Amino acid sequence: MKTATIPSICVEPAFMDEVARALAQNESLASFVETAVRREIQQRQAQAGLLQRGLAATRHNSAAAGIPAQVVIARLEAKLAAARQRK
Repeated sequence: MKTATIPSICVEPAFMDEVARALAQNESLASFVETAVRREIQQRQAQAGLLQRGLAATRHNSAAAGIPAQVVIARLEAKLAAARQRK
């Protein structure tokens, strides 16, 4: 399998110093960058999955008969009143 390279980028010298200080013992800059890119991809995939599940839940709840907000608020207010009476 052929390999590909991630394009190099120009950064400020001060930032490059920060990166060098952040490297673990015996860690190369290339492995650090690869790890960072992989983590970012995983994070974005997780966010996309969360968004898709949220949109699907919204579509499902829109199609199904949900509980009206007024009913939910009334139930919460009743619980709060009961808790205040117990005090």
